[in-house]
Amino acid sequence: MKKQIIIFAASAMFLMACGGAEQKNQCEKSTESQCAKIPESQRVLENGGSGDFKAVMFEDSTFNAHTIFCPKDLSKFSKENPLPILVWGNGACNNSPHEHVNFLNEIASHGYLVVATGFMPSDTGFYKGPMSKSSQQIESIDWAVKQNSDKNSYLYNKLDTNNIAAAGMSCGGLQTLFNCADSRLKTIMICNSGLFINPVEAIPDMPMPPKSKLEDIHTPVIYILGGKQDIAYENGMDDFHKIKHVPAFAANFPVGHGGTYSQPFGGEFSVVALSWLDWQLKNNQEAAKMFKGENPLLGQRKDWTIEKNDLIDK
Repeated sequence: MKKQIIIFAASAMFLMACGGAEQKNQCEKSTESQCAKIPESQRVLENGGSGDFKAVMFEDSTFNAHTIFCPKDLSKFSKENPLPILVWGNGACNNSPHEHVNFLNEIASHGYLVVATGFMPSDTGFYKGPMSKSSQQIESIDWAVKQNSDKNSYLYNKLDTNNIAAAGMSCGGLQTLFNCADSRLKTIMICNSGLFINPVEAIPDMPMPPKSKLEDIHTPVIYILGGKQDIAYENGMDDFHKIKHVPAFAANFPVGHGGTYSQPFGGEFSVVALSWLDWQLKNNQEAAKMFKGENPLLGQRKDWTIEKNDLIDK
């Protein structure tokens, strides 16, 4: 009897080893990253967001000083149904998106990969450390493109690298404008920001592109501002009125410089940002109605005021 037990145990161990080897072999051959998983550092915000794809926030140990938001269940995404990409820069050149997590998580829950500049915020909030840099947005794009082609990545063949947006709030908006010439970008969103009319008002070490930088924009652009009480209002609207060569839209909501990012699900700013991204990156024509036509739907939404240039409706 004892001999039979030993033989059975040995057989079971052999089958487990073979099964493990077979699974490993399947993983190596897989085109859908069956064995790759989102890092365990993930956190759930606002029950994953209000979208159809409940999102998580996490850090990837291979990618320092960046925070990632994406749907928790990546099995629904593939080459045929890929996630568009948004790279984000934070207000005050902060090296953590702690002020914007509700907003960014909400976007991810509607079927986007969001890569934010900076370290994942702790439960206690503020990050204290060096300022972020404009180059971190470019690093975010480079990383996402690399992950999409890496068979060992949980994002392998799940990203739409032909549909990438850059966006940012305040200093992050300036970082976005600094990076606007990147040929991989399909659109940009400038939030509570704009190039300085009077550069002496800038914070030291903040990116300071001249107004001529607007000529480098090669994509549709939206300015999402906090109305006349927003300290960036004059700069942002001055940018908008100077942009004649690409489709440009300006949307103002009277909340001042802080926007609505920390409100539940990102508040009104996330409604507008999602509609813009759905139009620009997913070619959603229903979303386009928020911005196009003689009477755009956003202009009918309570408290929003809008302006657009002639190219928006082309």
